[in-house]
Amino acid sequence: MNNPIITPSLFGSLGTVIGLVRAVPQLLRLLRAKEAFGVSVDTAATSSIVSFGWAAYGMMTGQPYVSFATGSSGLIFALIALAALRFGRKFREFRISPIWLAVLTLTGYFAGEKGLGIALPVSVLAANLPQLWVAYKEGNLIDLSLGTWMLSITDGLVWGIYSLLQHDISIMVFAIFQLTTSGMIVALKLAHMKNTSETSSNNH
Repeated sequence: MNNPIITPSLFGSLGTVIGLVRAVPQLLRLLRAKEAFGVSVDTAATSSIVSFGWAAYGMMTGQPYVSFATGSSGLIFALIALAALRFGRKFREFRISPIWLAVLTLTGYFAGEKGLGIALPVSVLAANLPQLWVAYKEGNLIDLSLGTWMLSITDGLVWGIYSLLQHDISIMVFAIFQLTTSGMIVALKLAHMKNTSETSSNNH
């Protein structure tokens, strides 16, 4: 017997809330610190582009929860990109974002819903890999928000369950990639926090 409480709308609502707030910790951290060590401006810009792509996909497929959550997230990621530029990141770091803007725009125009359904799940890799690289390469991750990436893991879990209930393969693939890449970024951030704490203890 199906549990009436476990419905797509429940997880869609939860995903919407997470979509609204998951990027907020990173934005607040940048505005408070007024610096952007360890933050990938390319990931922020690409995440904004991909989020707006998912918003379009949600409208095309009649999934308003997807549209509202990702559209809201897209606005916040755009603000993060602007803040990161303001506080020290460089325009030359934009590598994936302009390419992916062209890819999704052309895909949506020529292939519509089906094309976006193929391109968007892969897009989370395009969005998250620059941050993964920055987190791996740079020694100072002090301004990278652990909260945002923990929420991104939760985001992947919630939309993964939603995709199972809705039988939406595109969202399912997105959820798997989101979980994997976000988990790796969190692991690098935690390792940096541990190293920083040990260094601080040794200095005292």
